[in-house]
Amino acid sequence: MRIVSLLPAATEWVACFGGLPDLVGRSHACDAPPGVQAVPALTHTVIEASAGSAEIDAAVRERHRRALSLFEVDLERLRALRPDVVLTQAQCEVCAVPVQEVEAALAEGDAGGPRLFSFTPTTLREVLQQALHLGRAIGRLDAAIAYLGRAERRLKQLRDVLGLHKRTDPETWPSIVCIEWLDPLMVAGHWLPEVAEMAGARALLGTKGTPSAYVSWDAIRRADPDVLAILPCGFSIDRTRRDLSALTAQPGWDRLRAVRSGRVFLFDGSAYFNRPGPRLYRAIELLAAGLHALPDDTLHTPIRPWEMQPL
Repeated sequence: MRIVSLLPAATEWVACFGGLPDLVGRSHACDAPPGVQAVPALTHTVIEASAGSAEIDAAVRERHRRALSLFEVDLERLRALRPDVVLTQAQCEVCAVPVQEVEAALAEGDAGGPRLFSFTPTTLREVLQQALHLGRAIGRLDAAIAYLGRAERRLKQLRDVLGLHKRTDPETWPSIVCIEWLDPLMVAGHWLPEVAEMAGARALLGTKGTPSAYVSWDAIRRADPDVLAILPCGFSIDRTRRDLSALTAQPGWDRLRAVRSGRVFLFDGSAYFNRPGPRLYRAIELLAAGLHALPDDTLHTPIRPWEMQPL
């Protein structure tokens, strides 16, 4: 089978299910696992990724206002690769090439083209369900079932260490606000509230299954969470530090409960939280480590500095 993946999360699932040898094309943003960069990149973004948070947000809004795409696809090369299946999404026009654009592009080619698989989960449960559907679509359902079974057992072991069970009262858990963009401020929705729940926290402001939302600084100050998780979409920790003043310069920052107790953590949002991929399991571990001060020997692997850092 010949696979083209235009969604980083889908590329990671393909690799976890043993399908990387079948991958003949990818998006420019598909940067994991190691070795995937050798696969031809078929897209690029028209947004300058090195710009500041406010500048990126303004550029995205302007492109949307003018009904212009954020991505360009090398259609000639895509068709020349003759894929059997193309993996894409219909969830976020900022994160990856939308399925509508791929459909329109392939419709201009010959009849009998590749099958499109659109990966569009909005909750953690849907992420895992659609991962199984993806496994079936690429002919690797058994491998998908086996991988998810191992990952779920690992998650159960973590929750046993935390003493979290179905009867545990969530009101006893620490509260958390997950910040997904710095300027303007956004809090994480979709699967992130469930990721926080799996790690033993109550997510404030963000809502499960709904898009990430703009919020005011006053809303965050009123929520005054026990923990702040800073994980901007598409940013590494080093990239996040460049724009942190947009948050730390806000009035009353030093009076937040999370700041006073030293429970503000920076995460690689791009790698672990923003993508509906297999590394969400690691995201749960990382959050749990920050929330509950877990020692490394209780985790699947020790925490590395590019994954998570206290502020």
